[in-house]
Amino acid sequence: MRARTRTGRRKVVVLAAVASLGAGLLAGCADDGGDEESPGSGSGGGKTKITLGLFGSFGFEEAGLYKEYEKLNPDISVQQTVIERNENYYPPLVNHLTTNSGLQDIQGIEVGNINEVANTYADKLVDLSKYGKESDFLDWKWKQATTKSGETIGLGTDVGPMAICYRKDLFEAAGLPTDRAEVGKLWEGDWEKFVDVGKDYKAKAPKGTTFMDSPGGLLNAIIGSEKDRFYDSSGEVIYKSNPAVKAAFDLTAAAAEDGLVGNQTQFQPAWDTTIANSKFAAMSCPPWMLGYIESKSKPEDAGKWDVASPPKPGNWGGSFLAVPKSGKNAEEAAKLAAWLTAPEQQAKLFAKRGSFPSAEAAYDLPLVTGAKNKMTGDAPIGEIFAPLAKESPIQTIGPKDQIIQQGLTDNGVILVTQGKSPKEAWDTAVKTIDNNLEK
Repeated sequence: MRARTRTGRRKVVVLAAVASLGAGLLAGCADDGGDEESPGSGSGGGKTKITLGLFGSFGFEEAGLYKEYEKLNPDISVQQTVIERNENYYPPLVNHLTTNSGLQDIQGIEVGNINEVANTYADKLVDLSKYGKESDFLDWKWKQATTKSGETIGLGTDVGPMAICYRKDLFEAAGLPTDRAEVGKLWEGDWEKFVDVGKDYKAKAPKGTTFMDSPGGLLNAIIGSEKDRFYDSSGEVIYKSNPAVKAAFDLTAAAAEDGLVGNQTQFQPAWDTTIANSKFAAMSCPPWMLGYIESKSKPEDAGKWDVASPPKPGNWGGSFLAVPKSGKNAEEAAKLAAWLTAPEQQAKLFAKRGSFPSAEAAYDLPLVTGAKNKMTGDAPIGEIFAPLAKESPIQTIGPKDQIIQQGLTDNGVILVTQGKSPKEAWDTAVKTIDNNLEK
């Protein structure tokens, strides 16, 4: 699940991996290209059928969790319906919640939409605090789905703690350190230091490469490390007046002017090509991005990547499971939602799909502590990402976060790489965002 976050144009190829985490997408963070509904496992047969309405790739079926639950509960049958893109999934979900009809027993909710659902439709959803165990989860993740009156309307499936993935060979060629601890110290605590490292890279960069992949990737990483971004705690839109957002935009624009970032939009075919052809040295990188990197890389690039701590911890992506009260099997559905998001199941999903657990209790389990990835060799990715997840800020999320973030990237900083001034890029982004917010 992405933070720009899982809107339609991003296509991710899911690769199965068992022990190595060779693939994996943050649940729902990735789109697979189509919009058709696809039926999942399970049939009635006189059993109690629990239905799930999901988007993207949560990975429950692929990881065998439905079959495992059905084996543990012989009287239960599980069936999922998937709409690949959240942009085509969420509007109908809102309509179903508004009319309180047409809902599945369990509904997936993307992190960018959880605030709107919690504030507007909580009365239509089961309080899952009676089923999930709050102490198992990251505090900030639990709070994202908790209403002001204390009801928890969603259980977190995953999170996207951000690190910096970098090419050791390109760093070495540019005279930079390659040890992940030393690399993290280069920019510790300050995104401006990160950009300064980009300048050092450019001075000796291998021909035809940039320091970072894209302006959108840099901007998303900086903004993702801020507590207050586009909305304040009262629900007011503040992106234009928030100095943190403007500073992030200006720093990214300056990096773009200096040629430190590529001129591509993430998850587009041209951007995929830059991965395959080793055209950049670093990128903001949640755990699910490792699977994407592998899917687009050449086989000989396996082991050339590593993962370092970012200047500041942040989050990119994550989803929830909610249970509508109107469901025929709300009680059994709540039990299934709690089981699917329990630490043990989240650890299995991480091992098989790359979805990083939102349940902090999973971080000490062997499937997490022993996790490795084909692209990063022996890097202990579970141990690298776990502290970053714990340190991520509790962010204020608003109903139109995705619209604002996409406007700042695809209608904003990308323009600087196309010859526009930072001011022109900002003005274009603001105009685009405000027009979309009025719709």
